[in-house]
Amino acid sequence: MATDYDAPRKSEDEVSEESIEELKSRRTDIGSNSVDDDENDIAEDYELPGADLSSEDLTVRVVPKQEDEFTCSECFLVHHRSQLAEERDGELICAECVE
Repeated sequence: MATDYDAPRKSEDEVSEESIEELKSRRTDIGSNSVDDDENDIAEDYELPGADLSSEDLTVRVVPKQEDEFTCSECFLVHHRSQLAEERDGELICAECVE
């Protein structure tokens, strides 16, 4: 809110003399600057859990596992070889699953 520092200041007596009607009108004037959004437009952007998404098409590019990557036998995520912590009975385990 902008303040005019050149305007004469009111004393405490003058401020307390303002009527309630004036204060109420100021409050409604300040609120009139708010933006009125249509609730239906806002709700269209949200997806509810369990919503039927069978008509939606996914556009995800699948990249095959690279030579320097492995699949963890605990979490089944593909990690870089630098994340390899152990190998138990021929199964590779990442550092996150060993901890």
